[in-house]
Amino acid sequence: MTQHSHAYEEISFQQFILFIKSHNKQIEENINIYLNLEPLILENERKVIQTLLESFLLFLSAPKIEDINETYDKYLETWLQSQLPILNVNHFSMFRLIFEKSIVTLMANLKHAHTISILMFLLSIFSHLIHSYNKWMDVEPMQLSKTHEENAELKRLQQLDQLDELLINSSGIKDFAHILKKCEEFFHYKRCVFYAYIPWSNQFYGTIGLELPKVQSMRGQLSLKQSFVFNSKKPVFLKNPNHYIKKEHIALFNLSSVIFVPIVHDQQVFGWLTFDQLGEEFDYSKDELTLLEQVGKRLGLYLSRKDDEVSIDIDLQLTERESMVLNLLAEGFNNKKMAELLQLSEHTIRDYISSLMTKFKAKNRTQVVVYGFRFGLLK
Repeated sequence: MTQHSHAYEEISFQQFILFIKSHNKQIEENINIYLNLEPLILENERKVIQTLLESFLLFLSAPKIEDINETYDKYLETWLQSQLPILNVNHFSMFRLIFEKSIVTLMANLKHAHTISILMFLLSIFSHLIHSYNKWMDVEPMQLSKTHEENAELKRLQQLDQLDELLINSSGIKDFAHILKKCEEFFHYKRCVFYAYIPWSNQFYGTIGLELPKVQSMRGQLSLKQSFVFNSKKPVFLKNPNHYIKKEHIALFNLSSVIFVPIVHDQQVFGWLTFDQLGEEFDYSKDELTLLEQVGKRLGLYLSRKDDEVSIDIDLQLTERESMVLNLLAEGFNNKKMAELLQLSEHTIRDYISSLMTKFKAKNRTQVVVYGFRFGLLK
């Protein structure tokens, strides 16, 4: 009896990405349906799993096809590393289940000619993710003695004690550059840079770090993909930052591996520290990320407590009306609404905004608000 072959035609990573990009909307709709119908997902886990699903779909949909010049294992490694701070075994299982259901449902509806090829490729992707996840989350090797582990924990506590002593003896934002320089020394990194964050506009700007002109040239708005990663309020390690940081910025700073550490207090993100080794690739341990998370929390507490001491040495005086308009601008009001609230004409509102732009030497309304925060005129 003749046996029928079930061979299938293999597809490339580029072909798989093209399929995902072409059916992004349908996949997203299926994900939302399964996410809300899955009975095994606890309510307090739903948001994390949703973030993983949205981030993964966006990650697969974002690249230009011609830019994919590496095998999918390296590409996926970058995404997985960025999500490790919020992952656990259950999150990973539910994330995989819902994504696979969403793709299978789509394929069933499409009756696609390459259904088997796409599903087999998807299985390969998740096999690699599972292998990588287990590798990254493995406990410390058994050969490490209890004494060694205790010594490592003692060293981490001593590093935090050094930081605590430094913060106690420091005073406000004027000492922050010195604090960051000492962080390089305490935690054994060659470069530490601080990027401030403006939550209302989702913007960041470089503030403090080695090669200051380069650092302060860094400003912009977080992309949707970056927001998924950096808004987790957990440290993020990127062994290869190519998929999250623009190529020109990687070249400018000679970046290889890098760790982003959020500076957080009471759910407020003040910004991020980046730690790197000036172009040298490196790995990290779970304990090291936990240590740096504590660093971010301590610096967040420091900035929140010292906020009343922050002062900017500038000769800038605003009238009461200008101050009101500045605050309304920061809250996103348009000219018409500001005119109604202040009982002024829209023409007068435009004059006040023009005056603020002149005083701040700003090019537009957005810059006015950015400088308002920077100069301490907005909180």
